[in-house]
Order: sequence, then structure tokens, then C-alpha cells
Amino acid sequence: MINNAFAEVIQSSLQSFTAQSWNWDYFPTFGSLVTVKTEKRTLFGIVYAVQTGSSDEGRYPFTFQKTEEELRAEQPQIFEFLQTTFSCLIVGFLENDEITYQMGPEPAKMHSFVSHATQTETRHFFSSCLYLHLIFNAPEITVGDELLLSLLKTKKNLGLLTQESFLAFIETISLATGDDYRKLKILMTRAHQLLASL
Repeated sequence: MINNAFAEVIQSSLQSFTAQSWNWDYFPTFGSLVTVKTEKRTLFGIVYAVQTGSSDEGRYPFTFQKTEEELRAEQPQIFEFLQTTFSCLIVGFLENDEITYQMGPEPAKMHSFVSHATQTETRHFFSSCLYLHLIFNAPEITVGDELLLSLLKTKKNLGLLTQESFLAFIETISLATGDDYRKLKILMTRAHQLLASL
């Protein structure tokens, strides 16, 4: 088993993949970077959707008005039918120690293991903004601004968000959106707290 693996690919295409967590209450955070290993390369995916529900179409969760602790003590069986899946946009791949910011030449294999990107991989990947054009060209991304803000927070937490890297981030977004001033202004206003400490 691959170290740091926590999920398995259950649906796959060149552009994206969906994975199921091995434990229903463990999932990657929105906007985080995950990896899938293939024989020749490592695919990078950004988490853009997470959903939890019943694994059995005949069983639907409903309210009990009890805490999780009370439910685990009184009715632990209800948790056996829960599952968490998450969807990732493929934004690049690592091959021969070099990151290419585009879709991989093949989709992630079914039942491949999904891992959190290591800190080294994450820092290396986010040192460039070239992945952003893939986000803007992806029809499955319906919460683009939220994802961009999450990515900025990730960069800040890694110590990669500087005035220079933020300007490069905004310049890339400006090019991708055709200099949409209103969109950029709203995004920068919402990002103010992240930028305050720079």
C-alpha cells in the first residue's frame, strides 16, 4: 500500500477523477492537492467537490436529534452505510522529475490509490501558476472563485504567497478571464484577509 493513501479511484477520465475514501468521515479539504501514481508518472489533482451519503440506494439518512457520539453508542450500524466521495480536476503530472501543467496522457486507473501530495510535491507544484488555465477551462468547476480563494490560502499556509506570487496569480487569472475587471475586483476584495499579513 502506498504511504499516505486514503482513497481509491472509482471513476476516471482524462480531465478528472472521482475517488471514494476508505473511511466515510475522512476526506481531503476543498482545494487541496492529491496524487495518483501510475507506472510512468504521478498525476496531480485539485479537489473541487466532496460529498457524503448512503452507499445503499434503499437506505437514506434521516434525522435522529442526537449527537454523533450518542448515535455511535446507540445505533452504530447507521454509519456502516455511509460513504464519502470526492472529485478532482487533473491539473498536471510529474514525469522524469519534471512537472507538466496539463492533462496527463492517460486517465487515472480504476482502483488506483489516492494520496495527499507531500509537502515537497505541493510546494513544487504551487511554485508556478500554470495550472490555473486548466481550472478556467473546466466545465465541471462551478465554484471557481471559491476554489481560487482556497488555493491562495493553501499557498499562504505553505509560505509561497508573496506580493510577487500574488501578482503573478492575479495576472494569470486576468488573462484567463479576458481582463474581467469586476471579477478581479471582487476576488481581490475577498482575498484581502489573506493578503493583510504579506
